[in-house]
Amino acid sequence: MSSTRVILIRHGESQVAVDKIIGGFRTCNGLSDLGRRQATALGERLAYENEQVPDSLCPTVFIASHFARAQETAQLIAHGIGNPALITDPEFGEHDPGPLCDGMPYSDFLEKFGHRNWETDPYDETYPGGETVAAFQLRVGSALRRVVDAHPGETIVISCHAGVIDTCLRYALRAAPTGEFEVHTVNTSVTEIAHVRPGRWRLVRYNDTGHLLGIQ
Repeated sequence: MSSTRVILIRHGESQVAVDKIIGGFRTCNGLSDLGRRQATALGERLAYENEQVPDSLCPTVFIASHFARAQETAQLIAHGIGNPALITDPEFGEHDPGPLCDGMPYSDFLEKFGHRNWETDPYDETYPGGETVAAFQLRVGSALRRVVDAHPGETIVISCHAGVIDTCLRYALRAAPTGEFEVHTVNTSVTEIAHVRPGRWRLVRYNDTGHLLGIQ
């Protein structure tokens, strides 16, 4: 059986990032103007690549998290991958800050709670009332396993988030849940991992941003 391709696409720049707001799924209001330009450029690139090499990236499964920024990104790239039906899967959502912190300006968060320890204890409640890193990684890792098991040998495209991509890489590379390495996943970058066989993954590419040349 051929390997299962998993293409992870980080959403374009979000408006909450521009506004410096903690943007969980409750308060996310989609992409910024730059984010739309980034996603549009990726859609055009994918369409060109599929034209040059027919069906080079036409997924059998197209997923987006329930965050507005991931949904909007998926809509803007869909034409480039053959307009497949979009499945919304909340399990691929970003780390949930919880209702207390969702929508809070970062400056207010720092003033109220100070700098939190994200690096050493995955069971620490870094966002008071929110999801721990451990719970987040269990959710995302379980979702990845579920989708890959359900679609062996197929191509899966997921419009998601930097934290989700980090977790998927740690899962595939059998890396520590926190620390050890740091990745900086760029908006609308393309990361691809392949599930070769049970227990064996291959990192095909990370942070592919060729389409962002000249985008400001």
